[in-house]
Amino acid sequence: MAPHPPPPPVTGRPATGRYGGIGLLLALPAALLTIVCLVVPTGQTIVRSLQESRLFGRSHGFAGLDNYLTLLKQGDFWHTLGFCVLLAIVPVIVAVLIGPALAAALDQAGTWPRRTGRVLLSLPLVVFSPAAVALAWQMGQTGAGGSGVAKVFGRIDSPGKAFGVVPLITGAATFGVVCGLALLVFLPVLRGRREGRRAAPAMVAVASVVALAVLATCVQAFTFPTVLGGARRATTPVGLEYTLTFRMGDLGVGSAQATIVGLILAVLGVAATLIAIRTGLGVELAPAPPRGAPEPGRRPDPGRAVLGLLAAVVVLIFAVLASWPWLSALFSGGYGGRAPASPARLYLNTWLPPLLGALVSVGAAFLAALGIGGLRPLGRRSEWLLLPSAPWLFVGIGPLAVADYQNERDLHLLGKFPSLISPILVSVPALLILTLFCRRHAARWRARRAAGAPAAPAFFATVVVPALPLAGLLVGAVTLIGGQGLLWPFLTGDRPGTRTAPIELILQIQQTFRVNANVGLTTPVVVVVLALIALAALQILYLDRLVITTGPDEDAGGMARFVPPAGVSRFAPPAGPPVPAPPYGGGPGLPPPSGPAFPFPPPAPPAPGGRRTSDDEIPAAAPEDPAPADTPAADPPRRQDD
Repeated sequence: MAPHPPPPPVTGRPATGRYGGIGLLLALPAALLTIVCLVVPTGQTIVRSLQESRLFGRSHGFAGLDNYLTLLKQGDFWHTLGFCVLLAIVPVIVAVLIGPALAAALDQAGTWPRRTGRVLLSLPLVVFSPAAVALAWQMGQTGAGGSGVAKVFGRIDSPGKAFGVVPLITGAATFGVVCGLALLVFLPVLRGRREGRRAAPAMVAVASVVALAVLATCVQAFTFPTVLGGARRATTPVGLEYTLTFRMGDLGVGSAQATIVGLILAVLGVAATLIAIRTGLGVELAPAPPRGAPEPGRRPDPGRAVLGLLAAVVVLIFAVLASWPWLSALFSGGYGGRAPASPARLYLNTWLPPLLGALVSVGAAFLAALGIGGLRPLGRRSEWLLLPSAPWLFVGIGPLAVADYQNERDLHLLGKFPSLISPILVSVPALLILTLFCRRHAARWRARRAAGAPAAPAFFATVVVPALPLAGLLVGAVTLIGGQGLLWPFLTGDRPGTRTAPIELILQIQQTFRVNANVGLTTPVVVVVLALIALAALQILYLDRLVITTGPDEDAGGMARFVPPAGVSRFAPPAGPPVPAPPYGGGPGLPPPSGPAFPFPPPAPPAPGGRRTSDDEIPAAAPEDPAPADTPAADPPRRQDD
């Protein structure tokens, strides 16, 4: 069988004139939502930070920087920054050290041990409820549950003790979740190594972005510090913003705190986006291997398989021990406590608004990613279109809570069902992830176009369809995060008809002082089972095939990426029997030369009429004429096949 032909070349730069306008049009909804949902509330927060105003009163004029000076003079502001750093230490260590080590062990273990580890570490992701876990630890501190595990790091009965104990409890309670998320990003990096790519640059870039994301999450943490700390020293910057604005009613100083938090998050978001752009970070979907075919790379031995499974089991055991206060309350009657007055309405308030918000926010990001990463309106510089939204990459509801609450109140939506929908209707993290995915698959689309395939069907098959499962995963993640959130329901849904499951759980525990007063309210069995089945299927069938790499696209120099057939690795040798190497550079099937070895094959003699034949043509034998007498030895040596 003849070897595979080389891929067709794509000359010049990717065409931006014909499809660039469509790409910008696809990005328009996300751009408009970014302005309405992110830029405008940020501007409103900055304006209010320069005014003297109360929460339920009118503005009293321009205050300049007085609110900032008042805030910076208070010791609480600096305590929150120090507490935020302490809160991030354990999760960062788990995310950038333990997570990659676990991913490396599973990557070397083989296919089924790696997939088993993926499924096992999916369980902490779908059952994690910050409100329920924090409440279980808090009640365990008082002796109401937890079998003593809740006191292993110390007591939190005073602000001074809580300042050092709450970060340890938070790190332990989120251990399994952080490990599960780390596997989602570091296993695709290591898969590139099995396909013959350097994993170190991608590992450094991904670890840097992950560390920045963990730090940004700790800046905005609200549930654990609020439930466990309960003091202004043991709270985060967003927790201090909530205290200043909604407990003390100082809208000006609270807006100044929100502005500073937004500035910190903007720096982290821009840094993460620049890392992704400058390193050429990209995500792609490897072809599915045929049934029974071995994976590329070295075959794992049984010892590595056992080691990988053992590492996953050890991590899962630590996660179970860290969640024991919640598990003990759950299995001691957590599903048998007092039922809410209207369970259907409660779960509707909890899950439907986040689902609607996720469909809109991730849907807009998906369209923009197809336009920016797939159609590439600016060519190789298309990823720079992500920079305008980069300041809001890590921004949640916290820094925008003051402005969004005021807007909801002005629209008379507080206490109504629409107010439960998150006011952030565009997901900037989804935009970044999906753009990096579409960027790599755009090269495959251009290769098919160069081969003569129609543009629209090829784009749909090579870019849109492979990205749909990733978009669905992001929709599910945004829904779960929104359903377990506490800050926005605290502000808008505290009435009986608009309560969510976390709010109802907190009210029940405050009334009964029993941690098992239906602690499973926030993790209904139906939601957990459906989420686990969906995530496990994605882990095995889709996420296990993702590859994260760095560097420019392989077609940056004008050559299109070679798209192999389904199930064939780009680095695998061509199918069929090997073709023997011809001696002295001759073509396949030609007999060896009879004369002396030449470093290059001599050119073919000219055909009759002065036309030189090509290398694949065999000239016709000319009649032997007697050589002229004056040139008896002028004929060059002739090959046997001539």
